[in-house]
Amino acid sequence: MTKALSRRHLLLGSLALLAVARPAIAQSNPLYDGDGFVRDLNLLPPPESPIDFEIVPANLKKIPASFRKQLVEYTGSEWPGTLIVDPENRHLFHVLENRQAIRYGVGVGREGFSWAGEAKIGMKRRWPRWLPPREMVIRDKNAAKWANGMPGGPENPLGARALYLYANGEDTLYRIHGTNDPASIGKAVSSGCIRMLNQDIADLYLRVPVGSKVVVLPAQEV
Repeated sequence: MTKALSRRHLLLGSLALLAVARPAIAQSNPLYDGDGFVRDLNLLPPPESPIDFEIVPANLKKIPASFRKQLVEYTGSEWPGTLIVDPENRHLFHVLENRQAIRYGVGVGREGFSWAGEAKIGMKRRWPRWLPPREMVIRDKNAAKWANGMPGGPENPLGARALYLYANGEDTLYRIHGTNDPASIGKAVSSGCIRMLNQDIADLYLRVPVGSKVVVLPAQEV
């Protein structure tokens, strides 16, 4: 697999974005409300944990080399500071100066394939509260007890940090977050959006301020 993210790859991705529907709006999405299922609005947006837990680094020997954080050549046209999410190849790029980028390995949940386009980081959270989707609350008794959110912490599925993507001032419901399951990095998984190793999302969290541009490339779920 090439280390360079080519200009042709991004051009093809940009053309394909024209056919993608506009992002879902959080206020009308069943993730937040729906028949027989109501969120406590006092818990929106999800708050941070009052405790800054220690991040225990994952054992990188158990992560395939291509999905470990590394500096790579960047030949695309995005400005430094931009994030590029490539769900199909399970990578996320943070564009740097001098035609370079930091490449991180990611795991991609079902929601991670559901949207593509340009967005901005509208909110950041440290040890974020997890709000399970409405469908999960209905079918899963364990998720049901967290209908109004599971407090942030090492056991939380969102991991150590979360970046919330907004487009046109509205929440896309697309998240870049940590994970309590390092073995899922580099894989397609059943739930969630874009997950990273906790040490990687903590590193990225410090590098990108609110307002940073994010490009999510279109991809087919595989």
